[in-house]
Amino acid sequence: MAVLRFLRAALLAAAMAFVPMAGHTAADEYQVKAVFLFNFSRFIEWPASAFSKSDAPFVVGIYGNDPFGGNLDEVVKGESANGHPLVVRRVRSAEEAAGCQILFIPKEENRRLEELVSALAKSHTLTVSDLPGASQRGVMIRLVTENSRIRLRIDVEAARAAQLTISSNLLRAAEIVAANGGR
Repeated sequence: MAVLRFLRAALLAAAMAFVPMAGHTAADEYQVKAVFLFNFSRFIEWPASAFSKSDAPFVVGIYGNDPFGGNLDEVVKGESANGHPLVVRRVRSAEEAAGCQILFIPKEENRRLEELVSALAKSHTLTVSDLPGASQRGVMIRLVTENSRIRLRIDVEAARAAQLTISSNLLRAAEIVAANGGR
C-alpha cells in the first residue's frame, strides 16, 4: 500500500511540475508542494548523524503559519524514509527547527529567514521555501511558481555544506543556483 501511495505521489509531483496550474487555487498549489516535500525525503540522503537514534522519526517541519492545512500530514501518513517514520511538526523557533530533517519556510516568514538559515547552518536540515529571493538568502531549495508551474531552484553547495546528498534525478529536474549570485 505504501508503494502505491509513493508512486501516486511521485506521479502527481512530476505531472504538476510541468502541467500548468491556471485556474487552480492556493490550496491546490500547496497540495502539490506537500508532495514535493514528501519526495525530497526519497531523493535526498541525510547522514546518520542527522538522527538522534536509529529509530528516530524523519521530521518534516513547517515554520510559523502552516499554508498546507492537512495536505502535508495526509501525504506523509504511514510513510517512512530509510526506516524512519515520517512525521510533520509545526515549529515556531530556530531550536525546534534544528530537530527537523526538512524545514519548509513559508512566504510569510520573510523577516525571519536569515535568522533561521543562520541558526541551521551547523545542522543537517534541508531548508525549503517558496519565498521570492530565498535562494540568494541561503535556502537550499526554492519552490518557484512560474507560468503556473512549480519549478525547483537548488543550491547544491548549501546542501553539501549540510552533508546532504541530492539525487541526480532530482537535480536533472531543477535549476542549479548559488546563494552568492543565483536566482
